[in-house]
Amino acid sequence: MKIVVLAGGLSPERNVSLSSGVKICQTLRGRGHQAAFVDLYLGLPEGQGDPFEAPLPEQSARVARQEPDLEAVKASRPGDSASQFGPGVLELCARADVVFLALHGACGEDGRVQAALDLMGIPYTGSGHLGSAIAMDKDLTKRVVAPLGVTTPSWETVRYGAQDIPGLTDRLELPCVVKPVGSGSSIGVSIAHDREELRRALELGLEQGGCCVIEQYIAGREIQVGILEDAALPSIEIIPKVGFYDYENKYQPGAAEEICPAPIPREWEERLGQAALTVFRALGLQVYSRADFIVTPDGTPWFLEINTLPGMTPTSLVPQEAAAVGIDYGELCERIIRASLDARRAGK
Repeated sequence: MKIVVLAGGLSPERNVSLSSGVKICQTLRGRGHQAAFVDLYLGLPEGQGDPFEAPLPEQSARVARQEPDLEAVKASRPGDSASQFGPGVLELCARADVVFLALHGACGEDGRVQAALDLMGIPYTGSGHLGSAIAMDKDLTKRVVAPLGVTTPSWETVRYGAQDIPGLTDRLELPCVVKPVGSGSSIGVSIAHDREELRRALELGLEQGGCCVIEQYIAGREIQVGILEDAALPSIEIIPKVGFYDYENKYQPGAAEEICPAPIPREWEERLGQAALTVFRALGLQVYSRADFIVTPDGTPWFLEINTLPGMTPTSLVPQEAAAVGIDYGELCERIIRASLDARRAGK
């Protein structure tokens, strides 16, 4: 099969995406597919030759510790085009049997790339454009699922500028979690226990666009559940060695202990799986995803968010959960492709 692995782009999660894309492309080539690794934004380098045989970028095999300098990425592409698609990207995608989306975050996980590919009749992996767009918006997601009996922390969404921070710092209840409404990989997320921490959290949120979900802080165990082909995978518990499960703890090997299956009672596992499936189905998602929860001592799963293109890096969670039921990384990629092609044929 001829497959384009689309990664990179201009999201703050660019480095995660590049790592996912390299791993996916290496795996697909090892299984006999013609796979091309392409950066969504930078496109095809001049003089590269056949992209289905081009060497993979070794420097992207692991996630960089720091978030990417997106202005430097923009400056590295010749010309002044405003397109998010780099030179030759769409033309190459049109030649493929399927596009494997290794994108994360804005303009990758938010439905815009999916919509463009839909309009061109190009099949791709994962959920469709509408479910992706809703799931990327933390506020919209909670509005959809809260009435369905999914327990989620209380929240409000605020749009603000620098002049609003003092008033918000005085008004908001503590402790709370400040989350940019459309970011992933915990970029820009802060836990505030006092007013000074809240002020700094709001300032960080302002750097991510100034539209944040202010969420009730729930103390408990961090447990996540993958969904594959409308079935819950075994849960995985995350125990960061320092702080919470932020960007660095997610992607640096050894920064957090990850236990799969999570050491919890069977009834807790069933409640987590059912809650994750309820969210998945309510948003109209397809193929695979990963839902994030905090579980309190009484076994209540508090839903936080769902990711429609969960990481596929060497340290990512969904591959670990799949391995717990005997699905290795290569088979996981194959199943994602097969289920995605079925979904696209069904018009989903």
